[in-house]
Amino acid sequence: MAKKKSAVPKAAEKKRGKKYQVARALVERKLYPLAEAVALLVRTSVTKFDSSCELHMNLGVDPKHADQVVRGTVVLPHGTGKAVRVIAFVSEAQEKTAKAAGAFEVGIDNLIEKITKGWLDFDVAVAEPAVMKNIGKIAKILGQKGLMPNPKAGTVTPDVASAIAEIKKGKVEFRVDKLANLHNIFGKVSFGPEKLEENLKTVVQAVLQAKPTGVKGNYVNSLTLATTMGPGVSVDVSALK
Repeated sequence: MAKKKSAVPKAAEKKRGKKYQVARALVERKLYPLAEAVALLVRTSVTKFDSSCELHMNLGVDPKHADQVVRGTVVLPHGTGKAVRVIAFVSEAQEKTAKAAGAFEVGIDNLIEKITKGWLDFDVAVAEPAVMKNIGKIAKILGQKGLMPNPKAGTVTPDVASAIAEIKKGKVEFRVDKLANLHNIFGKVSFGPEKLEENLKTVVQAVLQAKPTGVKGNYVNSLTLATTMGPGVSVDVSALK
């Protein structure tokens, strides 16, 4: 059997700083139980700032088929650790409600004008169904940045206030890319192992529950955890339930 190659070329690893090399030495080339992987993830953080914790999952699906595009949303029990900037495309009657829920910019034409001029200083956009026809003018701009409101993501809804509140609490969207990979942030190093593990399990369970009925064989091929600029820690996916 051919020896499995490292995800990071040796030449690239040699160029890393001393902190990375020390952290990398702590990670064995094996598959770790989930709880152990999370604890090691925290230990191997190499940045002075509060690093984000990321999961990188490869699924046994073929995204070329519409019925195998794994996508969904989930609310992390401990949030993401990030202050999410939400804008709301709403009618004038809903502006105060959206503001009260946590949106920092609201409206329709005013937002369209700003975005047309290049303003994209926000993380999530939500919208009422009735105003989606107006947003069509900037659909390409928002789509290229992954910011277009979408019913499947829960960002197009009559109850905009609830959608905003969930996003502010830690609601995240997951979706496989063209290569069947899924990437998500599930917290900050400062959360500590226990809270990070709870957040991670919540995302993993949501992905497992979103398994397409037509998928045969392995559904989760691999799961790797990493902090910002830190080494990857491989998780034993055989125990995921």
